[in-house]
Amino acid sequence: MSASIQLALVTIGYLLFIIGWGIYQGRKVKNNADYSIAGRNLPGWVAALSERATGESSWALLGLPGAAYAMGIAELWTAIGCVVGIITAWWLLAWRLRDEAEKYSATTFSDYLAARHGEVAKWIRLVSSSTIVFFFFLYVGAQFLGGGKTLDTMFGIKPQWGMLITALIIIPYTIYGGFQSVVYTDVVQALVMIFTLAVGPIVGFFYLANHPEVYSSSITIALESASPTHASLFNGLKGAAAGMFLVGGFSWFFGYLGGMPQLTMRFMAIKDARQAKLARNIGITWTVVAYIGAMLLGMIGLAIFGPNALTDREYVMPATIMKIFPPALAALLITGSIAAMISTADSLLVLSSTELSENIVKPFRRINDERIVLRQSRIITALLALIALAIAYASPQKVIFTLVSYVWAGIGCTFSVVILLTLFWKPFHGRAALTAIILGLVFTIVWISSGMDKVVTAKLVNFFFTLIVAVLSTYLIPSKK
Repeated sequence: MSASIQLALVTIGYLLFIIGWGIYQGRKVKNNADYSIAGRNLPGWVAALSERATGESSWALLGLPGAAYAMGIAELWTAIGCVVGIITAWWLLAWRLRDEAEKYSATTFSDYLAARHGEVAKWIRLVSSSTIVFFFFLYVGAQFLGGGKTLDTMFGIKPQWGMLITALIIIPYTIYGGFQSVVYTDVVQALVMIFTLAVGPIVGFFYLANHPEVYSSSITIALESASPTHASLFNGLKGAAAGMFLVGGFSWFFGYLGGMPQLTMRFMAIKDARQAKLARNIGITWTVVAYIGAMLLGMIGLAIFGPNALTDREYVMPATIMKIFPPALAALLITGSIAAMISTADSLLVLSSTELSENIVKPFRRINDERIVLRQSRIITALLALIALAIAYASPQKVIFTLVSYVWAGIGCTFSVVILLTLFWKPFHGRAALTAIILGLVFTIVWISSGMDKVVTAKLVNFFFTLIVAVLSTYLIPSKK
């Protein structure tokens, strides 16, 4: 049996299992709280693995190895920024957000902010939810596009059909089981991902030692031979330019501080304080192992293939895995790249639908029957999925990816400031929070659209801009009594 057939069979089997597992978990959904936040009853290990699978998307398996392959050790600063941000979130924020969600009976990200800032609850709910729905719903479309690209690369399936297949995988169980189904399918994805990133580099080192025909049998020599900058921590830059390069990579840190709703929801859904500690330990351990593995896989790929062998740098992980493992096992591990993408798409879809259903539609309809509310949530999820798929087909890819590029800086860094001040600064009030959200989002769009993001990353600038706005607004705008 050829390697391509083995890859196809393993992938099909795995994806069918994911669909079945997601639908099975959906049977546990009895009310809208189950659908929106898994009844706030997640075991710590489930919350941790789900948060990590969702947070990494295809970044850990495709993006970071590809960047390490193309840039060398200079990509270390981005990895450090991400890891420190994730550790900080799990250590300082996760248990606090869990406690706060329970205290205020919050079932969505915006629901929590509205409950904490009750004086302007209606406006915070409207602005926050509308922003999340718009950008993350487009993010779902981007994941469909990514699915089409991956299936085209792996199997030669036309991207248009690949997008449809990706949608058909995640839509059924996401509609049926909502957050409950999504987090438990994430667990499977996270286990496949971490196995790939932990075992892959170990086998890769043995492969290099026993195959002298490769580009280089040593990662160090491969980095030095690939280009003058591959072995440089600062990409060959010096002085202020090197400092800006370091800051740009590390700036990913700021988006992890509670500002990404799809990650914060996992914190809010943890069952109790004891489970929160377990989740923290698992989440941090997973992250450290995964990031080390991803960097090493990219560099091992460089040592095997050389710097110019791959036309698409993000193909380095699949190419390396196919080279060092037997076809059947390689097929299972490569499926992790699809798994990572799916775990993000379904999470963003259920996040968008619950924000829309709970915070925009529900207040106007005022329905008390849980069965009708649950049915409404499922219908909204289905409609958003279909619209996102249609936009992915109809809109220019550049437009979608441009809008998505605003997410990390505009939403992640803006809401990080709001979450941090809400948790740790008592004078911070609702009007200041609303002002910070609006101006932070507007500033990000202006900064990126003007091209200034190429000079100083919007993630760094917007975090401190929003922080200054929030602090000044707290003192200059009176709190509504």
